[in-house]
Amino acid sequence: MKYLLNVSSLERAFLMAHKDSINEDVARDVPRYKSELEDIDMALYNFINDSLDLKTTTNKGFEKVPVIWAGSERAHNIKNTDIRRDKTGQIILPVIVVERTKVTKQFENKGVPYAAVDPQGDLKGGLLTINKVIKQDKTSNFANMDAYKARNQTNFPTYRHKKNNKVVFETITIPIPIYVELGYDISIRTEYQEQMNDITVPFIRRAHAHKRIMISHNYNNYEAFIEGDLALANNVSSYEQNERKYETKLAINVLGYLIGDGKNQSQRRTVRRENAVQIRFARERIIIGDEDGEFRF
Repeated sequence: MKYLLNVSSLERAFLMAHKDSINEDVARDVPRYKSELEDIDMALYNFINDSLDLKTTTNKGFEKVPVIWAGSERAHNIKNTDIRRDKTGQIILPVIVVERTKVTKQFENKGVPYAAVDPQGDLKGGLLTINKVIKQDKTSNFANMDAYKARNQTNFPTYRHKKNNKVVFETITIPIPIYVELGYDISIRTEYQEQMNDITVPFIRRAHAHKRIMISHNYNNYEAFIEGDLALANNVSSYEQNERKYETKLAINVLGYLIGDGKNQSQRRTVRRENAVQIRFARERIIIGDEDGEFRF
């Protein structure tokens, strides 16, 4: 019943009638055609945490700088063993904090179709066709049946060389990708200037004289742009009683795309269809006397 929570009454009746095939359809889903806001967030997090893999010198030696996602729950951040804290619970610097600050829908980036395309008017839905393959098993079944009718033998050699017009194709359709621009603020906090230099230099040089870098997560590739302005918010010149800290903020804009509505998707995200290759009409038959297609009275 967990598959029937977010569907209409008509779709629920269809799914109840085909409940035996629900698990099969879910298992045949294509993960590469899934892209949500969480996937874009994870792509940027993986880029900073894994690809950059920033390290610096601390009182414990040359160690990796922990990356904190500001949008996660406070309890998760407290229990995270990668984040070191002192006896009072304060985070031990250096640390990198990532926060998503904006989500903007890009109307000028309309994607592949340059016109209004409505979903297909059936229970499955689907908009954009992205793959079309031949169903070998079903196509072979039609060919064997025609060979059996013609030669009374399946896989007849001479008949198998004839052109088979009954080819079953399977098409895969997905929702139209919606392009969005996401903005992230990266806050780098350290105790020493040397640590700040070690961390900020890879951010500046990572693009290799280009404007963009590629980030990825779960088969998805996104374009990210690191802004050139690094804002400094240090308090070392005040000489007050506050804790000394070095802080640098930089912005990263990511051009991403969304496929489907995530958990609120009422229909399947990846829709598979097969074409009709033969149409049959049922004919009326009498109870007795119907032999070889001839009516005998």
